[in-house]
Amino acid sequence: MKYRHLIIVLLIVLSEIVFSTVSDDSFLVTSTESTKEESSTDSNNIQVNPQIYSMQINANVTNRYVRTLITSNVRNLMKKSEEATFSVILPENAFVSEFEMEIKGKIYKAYVKETEEARKIYKEAVSSGQSAAHVELSARDSKTFTVSVNIEPESKTIFRLVYEELLQRRIGQYELVINVHPGQVVKDLGVQVYINESRPLTYVKTPSLRTGNEISKNDENLNPSAQIDVINKNSAVVKFSPDINQQKTFAEKLGGNKENGLAGQFIVQYDVERDPRGGEVLVRDGYFVHFFAPSELESLPKHVVFVLDHSGSMSGRKIDQLIEAMQNILPQLKPEDLFNIIRFADDASVWNSVENKFVPVNIISRDYGSLESHLKDANLPQAAKATNRNIKKAKNVMKNRSHMGLTNIIAGLEIGLFLIKRTQEYTPNKYQPILIFLTDGLPNVGMNSGDEITNTVTKLNSGTTRAPIFPLSFGSEADKNFLQTLSSQNLGFSRHIYEAADASLQLQDFYSTISSPLMSNITFKYVHSASDVTNVRYPIFFKGSELVVAGKIGENSDLLPQVYGTCTTGPVIFNSTLTEPVSPIERLWAYLTVQQILKERETVDNKTELTKKALDLALKYSFVTSVSSLVVVKPNQTQAVDSETAGAKSSSDPFTLSSPGRPSHSHHTASRRRKPPSHPRRRSRIGHTRLSLSTTIDTSLTHSETLPQWLEDLKKNNRSIITPQGSFQLGQKSVVTTRPSCPSTPTNTTGICTIIFDCPEVFTLLTDISVYLKYFCPLTKYAGMCCPVKKGTTPSA
Repeated sequence: MKYRHLIIVLLIVLSEIVFSTVSDDSFLVTSTESTKEESSTDSNNIQVNPQIYSMQINANVTNRYVRTLITSNVRNLMKKSEEATFSVILPENAFVSEFEMEIKGKIYKAYVKETEEARKIYKEAVSSGQSAAHVELSARDSKTFTVSVNIEPESKTIFRLVYEELLQRRIGQYELVINVHPGQVVKDLGVQVYINESRPLTYVKTPSLRTGNEISKNDENLNPSAQIDVINKNSAVVKFSPDINQQKTFAEKLGGNKENGLAGQFIVQYDVERDPRGGEVLVRDGYFVHFFAPSELESLPKHVVFVLDHSGSMSGRKIDQLIEAMQNILPQLKPEDLFNIIRFADDASVWNSVENKFVPVNIISRDYGSLESHLKDANLPQAAKATNRNIKKAKNVMKNRSHMGLTNIIAGLEIGLFLIKRTQEYTPNKYQPILIFLTDGLPNVGMNSGDEITNTVTKLNSGTTRAPIFPLSFGSEADKNFLQTLSSQNLGFSRHIYEAADASLQLQDFYSTISSPLMSNITFKYVHSASDVTNVRYPIFFKGSELVVAGKIGENSDLLPQVYGTCTTGPVIFNSTLTEPVSPIERLWAYLTVQQILKERETVDNKTELTKKALDLALKYSFVTSVSSLVVVKPNQTQAVDSETAGAKSSSDPFTLSSPGRPSHSHHTASRRRKPPSHPRRRSRIGHTRLSLSTTIDTSLTHSETLPQWLEDLKKNNRSIITPQGSFQLGQKSVVTTRPSCPSTPTNTTGICTIIFDCPEVFTLLTDISVYLKYFCPLTKYAGMCCPVKKGTTPSA
């Protein structure tokens, strides 16, 4: 397993943040905490030490862009220090943007630096007797963020993490996946998802909870019964707050131990109304984003070439699952489509639809990359029409398991590209070519180097007949990095298929995403004043998906967005209209730009220029990426230890460091420390009644001007407050005169939104920032809160 190190050293010694290999868009929060009072217990009354007494997950979705705030409150009521672990499994394409820990009322916030500079700061801080930490990403698939902390006797610690991502539309909907896995039953467990789009929502729904390691169907026993409140036609709030008994029930239904609490994925699915004129273009503050997903187009006829691994390593369960998947995929081809099937082992063979058998292709010269003349002379079978008769034949011949051997990947791919080129020459521009390539291992005959295969295939797949290549890595032995590079240089994308009971369903799910191409050769065009625009050319657009382009636009400039492409009727032009987004879109532009630069960086030899571009943006927007790291430094009154000696420290040290090669102290199994469940393998909708504002004042309410400790610290250090909707300034008394109404205050009444300092009557109720966040409301750039109405006060717009 690969790891990414985020070495965070706070307070006394080192604490660790580790990114480890996962596979899905989800997060995990675990703890080995116990308490003396109000502690979680199992059926034998064994206390869980320390205790997560509250975990709140707040996701704010605007313009498909998500900021997720995870807040975990941990309490230790024992007379000695106890170790807790906070761990988050990030979505594959997410960036951590903020992290802080609150200890004894003090808040310690991380900041982003260039990776080498972060290492230098870390070393200097440790050598000067300070605690320090840096978080860096070094492996593409590493997504687990983990901090181990020794909580002092009878004290609390609060973890807060923010990560950001852009939801991708698949099969006609957006899907937000939140993995809830506290490792124990939590008294106050809640997930809230705020959706606010610029176009009307067509639906919002929450399907069954999932385990996270398989494709699941709806199960009434796993219905989360989430509360879905319609705010207006564009906005909704989804709330999921399982009580203790529900957490245990869900845990058992998902196949886990009920005393370990809920361990599953909470899903929110939604979609928005489509603009048939050319997509949705949002412009604000000098930035624009263009969402393009036309829905009223017919599918293009396609020529699908399946290039399938038939080597010995596929024998047994994997070949059975591939055959099962093909039995369901082949009938999805449309009558106007063409298809070929190629198998590769020692050599490659092509399915002959007339004779209904695989015909070996004898390659004597082995001059891979230059086989075209030989293949022309080989009289290879023609592409078959997707008639019912041919599909039935293909389903039967796929059941033949004979002649399994080595893994000649280049033979299968070169023959597949030849068949595509031949069809394009016979019927120019009639069929959209698609090559689907599946393998479970490494090449070991023909060409053994993944880089050499990629270069050869990319050279062959050039010119006017370029075909998107979609590689599928099947099982743990496949080289995912090789296949990702192959796809990125050949107009496609890769997908990993897990070697599990639902592998056949995974294959079918993948095919459904690319089964209906609607447009080809898509180009987005804008006026010359548009700059720093993300990718504007796409080879193909599939039904149910979405293309997204973002950029900058000068003041007083008309963007004049147009989209050019080819559909079933020939060339087409879409003229898009502009609308105002519901929130700023600058960070969305930055996110897309950094992702694009990092992807491009993977495919070039000289990475210096692209690395600098990505780093500059990552530092500006505080994104933790493969070129930037997260750093935390806190003064320390004891001697610091480095990562080599961190394993040997006294139990009084509030933070621990576990090296990736040896187990953490937090993973001991004993009656007072519960081992967190192992991470499951992951691949990786609405009724609201507005409350009228009450003008009644609670005359029994007394208050003090004394600030809560957490608020005092924020004010003293001039810090912003992290909320699900972003970072907001504290502001000063009366800095904002606009006071809109709000539905709920700490005194359980309706109220008005004010600056925090204008509401001292509730200071004693705001015991920590997580309580405040329940009553947070935005006041432009300032952090407000829902305050009880004072006599004579009325809300203002």
